[in-house]
Amino acid sequence: MTGPQRELALTPSEADPAIAGLTVGLGGPSGRFARLSSSWWTPLRIALAVCTITFGLGVLQKAPCMESGWDRQSWRPFKALCYSDIGFLYQERGFAEGNRPFLDTGNYPVLEYPVLTGGFMEVAAQITWLMTGDPKQDITVEQKRDAAGVFFVVNTVMLFLCALLIVGLTVATARGVATRPGAARGQPLNALYVAAAPALALTSTINWDLFAVALTAGAMWAWSRGKPIWFGVLLGLGTAAKFYPFLLLGPLLIVCLRGRKLGSWFQATIAAAVAWGLVNAPIYLLAKNEWLSFWQFNDQRESDYGSIWYVLKLAKHEVADVNQLNLVIFAGLCLSIAILGLMAPRPPRFAQLAFLVVAAFLLINKVYSPQYVLWLLPLVALARPRLRDWLIWQACECFYWMLVWMHLAQFLQPGDPNVPDRIYWFSVLLRMAGTLWLMLVVARDILLPEKDPVRQGDLVDDPSDGVGSRALATA
Repeated sequence: MTGPQRELALTPSEADPAIAGLTVGLGGPSGRFARLSSSWWTPLRIALAVCTITFGLGVLQKAPCMESGWDRQSWRPFKALCYSDIGFLYQERGFAEGNRPFLDTGNYPVLEYPVLTGGFMEVAAQITWLMTGDPKQDITVEQKRDAAGVFFVVNTVMLFLCALLIVGLTVATARGVATRPGAARGQPLNALYVAAAPALALTSTINWDLFAVALTAGAMWAWSRGKPIWFGVLLGLGTAAKFYPFLLLGPLLIVCLRGRKLGSWFQATIAAAVAWGLVNAPIYLLAKNEWLSFWQFNDQRESDYGSIWYVLKLAKHEVADVNQLNLVIFAGLCLSIAILGLMAPRPPRFAQLAFLVVAAFLLINKVYSPQYVLWLLPLVALARPRLRDWLIWQACECFYWMLVWMHLAQFLQPGDPNVPDRIYWFSVLLRMAGTLWLMLVVARDILLPEKDPVRQGDLVDDPSDGVGSRALATA
């Protein structure tokens, strides 16, 4: 495409000084006559290929646990750093006996997950039963473990599809929409910050979080295309799979207040509430107590692995009421983010505020499971696509991922039982420091828009805000 209709785009080596430095000796950054559009390797295909490699490496990393048959009686899952909830919960939440989540009960704990994640697990279980036979027949412990291995493989394939979907949606969201002829567009190769993330390889099959992340990425894409109702529907479905997507309605309110488009926010919020209600209503009506188990579990849960509150408990400084303190601190952080968004010299980008709110939630939450990093991957790619900051954050997350399994395997246990495991404490603080670093640079980008790596002058203020772009295009 030539002339005024040409869409301007920067290659990563042109947009990111850190990447440009890595090209020294390889020809340097792309020049003005570089041909970028004739190759079969489009940004989408590149990102999907990298995601496939990254995810495949993560599956190989889980091989020791697959070989041992998901045996919780040994320390192998922790010693080999390959633990996953998937294989174990198949045997411990009734799936191995052919029971359905929420609706069937037995001599096992009620599934402590939201309804839509339970549905995802049910689909995987049905596929597993087709491959392994009727689980309601008398089967041995060894057969249950074999079936758990099949269940893990089925979930791995389904989660891989979720990962590809997340990367594809991030490509589309980062690309954005041009507001008028000749306008620059976003940088779709920023999706590589999702596709190539070491944390994606290490944590993608620990739990089912990728399903909720895919729905949330779909909501971000819908907003980038100016579809607030579809944004709400996908966000509501995401909240029915994991609680955190609900948090994005707050940042969206600030964006809509600054852009004078409150009608779009109300459309999105109502659509989210309706979608969430329609998914949850059948289980609530048929099995109210089982439906409540997720909320009760999280309310009654004490400070746990990965949180600052857990470190304080290990250090003999346990906080009496973590729930109330969490709520107060998180409300204060959200208020600070709202003031930042309302007082910024230019309207902040939606991805920036969304990242800050979700990161604040994870920073002070009473538990931090290693796979929670997946929640932030697409938000970081959209909010702060810079190699240096991404590497700092990923290094902190990977260090914590390794140390939490070593802590559980008691590798870090000092010889004297009275001496605390301070190396694990350090890993928690380092993980928090990495997240805080990203929060600070994103907040700086909001206060100093010229520092924002995504903004491109006055042509495209927010490639991922399709509602605002449409309003600008018709102004």
